[in-house]
Amino acid sequence: MIGRARAQAHPNLALVKYWGNRDDSLRLPANASVSINLDGLLTTTEVEWHGEDGTTDSLHLNGALQSGEALARVVRHLNALRERLHVRGRAVVHSENNFPTGTGIASSASAFAALTSAFCAAVGVAVDERTQTTLARLGSGSAARSIPSGFVEWHAGDTHEESFAESIAAPDHWDLVDVIAIVSTQHKAVGSSVGHPSAQTSPFQAARVQTAPARLVECIGALMTRDFAALAEVVERDSTLMHAVMMTSRPPLFYWLPPTLAIMAAVREWRADGLRVCTTLDAGANVHCVCVSADAEEVRNRLAVQSGVVAVRSAPIGGATHVQPLTTISD
Repeated sequence: MIGRARAQAHPNLALVKYWGNRDDSLRLPANASVSINLDGLLTTTEVEWHGEDGTTDSLHLNGALQSGEALARVVRHLNALRERLHVRGRAVVHSENNFPTGTGIASSASAFAALTSAFCAAVGVAVDERTQTTLARLGSGSAARSIPSGFVEWHAGDTHEESFAESIAAPDHWDLVDVIAIVSTQHKAVGSSVGHPSAQTSPFQAARVQTAPARLVECIGALMTRDFAALAEVVERDSTLMHAVMMTSRPPLFYWLPPTLAIMAAVREWRADGLRVCTTLDAGANVHCVCVSADAEEVRNRLAVQSGVVAVRSAPIGGATHVQPLTTISD
């Protein structure tokens, strides 16, 4: 049999961050996290499944046939899916992003969420949303958060089944917008999957993890009550803590560039002047400027005049992954 399915997933932006694993093989996170899905940014993945013996998989990313580590990482995930879903066969994967890949905009999250969803549909295995989040996590930890809709909490858990993600509020709960300041489109030299294992070498990681539950409570409370001042404080504090760990790991990871620091400083001034905006950064130089919808255009205009910056407005927080089943035919 040949099965085909297409899935789409959005990257997500963590407001309380995931950095470091308690179990690298299962990608069980060191702490729970909370995120928002970003509409307008999209990974589209099609899986063509050949249900026969053999695992000679192939990957086409943005139209180019892949080899090396990019293919190897996808094959590792396909092997995990084959094992857990008890299926045999090989996959031809075509995936495209409409935003820069590997630059700190969570392209791996949307990629492995879409791949997982499309794979399950292509092989004809019905998988509920919670289980899909645990499967996506095996490819990229943060991919678990790109499966549910809207505002999402990813539980740390002690086992594979307990480390899942779920929606805590619908996309229209709060009209927040992420205006992304693109300061670099270069693929980062050190990816998150490489950086996570080194987190424990930082003297600050233990303290960051120990205090993370309190920040999670603060952040969810601010989201539920739509308290932007409280949200801005905890979001910026959490982002700085994660990057402090990165910078003090061995070897150290320095993702910030001069324009990154300039935007972070400018946003603090804008907020002091009354704009409801704050910054947070994933593992990259690009700056996510989270703001209320009413202030988003002003934030975008101010970012656009910064030297060397391209400002991309993500639509108000949208849904996560959906699947379009395609044809299933006999050989």
